[in-house]
Amino acid sequence: ILGEHLRICPQGYTCCTSEMEENFANKSRSEFEAMMKEAGRSVQTTLTAQYRSFDSYFQDLLNKSEKALYDAFPSIYGELYTQNMKVFKDLYSELRRYYRGSNINLEEALNEFWTRLLERLFKLLNPQYHITDEYLDCMVKHAEQHKPFGEVPRDLKVKATRAFIAARSYAQGFLVGSDVVKKVSQVSLSHECTRAIMKLMYCPHCRGMSSVKPCNNYCLNVVKGCLANQADLNTEWKYLMDSLVGVADRIDGPYNVDTVIGTIHMRIAEAISNLQENKDSLTAKVFQGCGNPKISTKGSSSEDKKRRGKATLEPKSSAQALEMLVLDAKGNLTALKTYWITLPGSLCSKKVMASSAADDKCWNGMTKGSYLPEVMGDGLANQINNPEVEVDITKPDMTIRQQIMQLKIMTNRLGNANIGNDVDFQDASDDMSGSGSGDSCPDDVCGKRLSKSPSTRQPETHAIPKQSGHGINGASSRSLPSAFLLLLSVAFIAAQHLWR
Repeated sequence: ILGEHLRICPQGYTCCTSEMEENFANKSRSEFEAMMKEAGRSVQTTLTAQYRSFDSYFQDLLNKSEKALYDAFPSIYGELYTQNMKVFKDLYSELRRYYRGSNINLEEALNEFWTRLLERLFKLLNPQYHITDEYLDCMVKHAEQHKPFGEVPRDLKVKATRAFIAARSYAQGFLVGSDVVKKVSQVSLSHECTRAIMKLMYCPHCRGMSSVKPCNNYCLNVVKGCLANQADLNTEWKYLMDSLVGVADRIDGPYNVDTVIGTIHMRIAEAISNLQENKDSLTAKVFQGCGNPKISTKGSSSEDKKRRGKATLEPKSSAQALEMLVLDAKGNLTALKTYWITLPGSLCSKKVMASSAADDKCWNGMTKGSYLPEVMGDGLANQINNPEVEVDITKPDMTIRQQIMQLKIMTNRLGNANIGNDVDFQDASDDMSGSGSGDSCPDDVCGKRLSKSPSTRQPETHAIPKQSGHGINGASSRSLPSAFLLLLSVAFIAAQHLWR
């Protein structure tokens, strides 16, 4: 029949009614969106599997270390352990909470553990004295300078902090990447894109050419136009993949989680042994600084005399397992780096089943023949002259822009983890400070900008920026206090001059 009633397909002779054309349009839309989600699910599955593998390995390492401590310490230390079990349990609990993303200052948590342990052990090692809480406060102040546990607390703090920061950011990086793909894959097609997909996939049916495949370059122009915003994820996505690879090298290298996490119980045993060996000199120095405590009426215990052996504990680690995890992750991350810009080609060749680029007997949008227009570049800005899809390059998709920002933030976090810095992000809608909250910069630059002294470093907090356009107002409002103070200073100097 004559095709004057058609609104999407060419209006030549056709076998489609208006209702059929509308049904085909809806069908092509749902099928293309399903293709997008299926492709996205494949990436999500890969990233989620990497997260689960590492998470399972890391949690198992921590669990084995804690179990080794619980199994061995009662027989080695007796009361030193049994009466202070909660101190050890609390430490491992805090380590787990930090790894899972809780807002915990890891250095403070470790410092608190050693302080509490010192207080408890000092009382147990000196049972003949009545030691009050006030005396313990004084003891801690005097004892810290004498390093009662030797170098273990400082050494463990440095190594464990770096290992946990790297592990936590690494695990979160996989989850953020998977979440970004999920949200972007759910973005609906525009009206113009729906028409273009229908014309590509089902208009040949309306012309009696159901067996004719779309021309490959024609398919690429349609899909690149429809996924222009998605392609703009490419730069930040590559940065995220590269950053994850970088942290993976740290995890299996200088910040080796296998060595550090798998030996926490051994380091604690070493620290307690140091304290026991230095008990007499430490007690003398504390008494000198804090005075002699009162003699306890309960008398002394012989428990300490029974427990004087050095701990011989085995590390709970599996270096080979970690190496295999990292190698597998790096292979998958490298393969996913170009996902967003190779997606159109993948959809055209595997899902739409376009013909080869040189085929002159393919569907070109109007009839069976060759397709002459050139293939557009990737991304929104390159679609200004797309012959198949009308794309407004001045109106980027806000959902995708938000996901680009999430990638920037995670990449920045990984960059800091790569140099041992902790960065906590929070949604601070009223605060536009936080320079570098998502800026993708080389590790050495980020490091110089964000690093602090190890002894005083606190977790840094970066605000998540609002959408573009708000930052300038926020910045100018922050400069007002400084300008006002400068004006006051000038006025004050002028007044002094006049007074003279």
